[in-house]
Amino acid sequence: MAPQRRLRILLTNDDGLEAPGLAALEASLPPGSTVVVAAPSSERSACSHQVTTHRPVRVQRRGEGRYAVDSMPADCVRVALHDHACGFDWVLAGINNGANLGADIYYSGTVAAAREATLHGVPAMAISHYRDRAFDAGDWSRAARWVRSLLPGLLERPHEEGTYWNVNLPSLPPGHAGDPRLVECDVETQPLQLAYAIEGDRYTYQGVYRERARRPASDVDTCFRGSIAVSRLKLP
Repeated sequence: MAPQRRLRILLTNDDGLEAPGLAALEASLPPGSTVVVAAPSSERSACSHQVTTHRPVRVQRRGEGRYAVDSMPADCVRVALHDHACGFDWVLAGINNGANLGADIYYSGTVAAAREATLHGVPAMAISHYRDRAFDAGDWSRAARWVRSLLPGLLERPHEEGTYWNVNLPSLPPGHAGDPRLVECDVETQPLQLAYAIEGDRYTYQGVYRERARRPASDVDTCFRGSIAVSRLKLP
């Protein structure tokens, strides 16, 4: 039997190069993968699909195959694709500290990084972790285990041009037995709540994430019910 080809994988996120979710994602990769990490030098959450064209982007090497990019997640992908002529088999973005469900896909820098890769014809996946902060302090080793289990099946799926995966890990209460099952589902189409506290000319968002709209069997409903929500997104 011929040896399996080593995957060339680019990792990025929107929480920054030192984020624990990025370390968890790297720990979950298939053995033998060739890995390049290009991530923002500081947190860029909810930056959507911004790119930088009006100023130079500073890129600092932080070790072998690791780069801190002083810009947005989509820029991290663009810079890495420009610099690596051999290209990548996959671009993986995450693990985001917080969900990217439903309408979040339009605001998320993590999802935008996967979308940018897809625009350039590279298979991509965004991975996020919903955390109900009422009881979930975050267990990144557990998250890495879940991702390590689900990655092989998704990486081996035939690639459909113009599509990319959006994966959301659930928040499970203390004492929950067993690992969550993977469920493929559609993205929730209802918007987030319009809820603001107003003080003078200042509007502070007050929407409660776990109380958002959740059509049955949508990604929001699936993740909130304790399963790993997997959705195939398409470019416009």
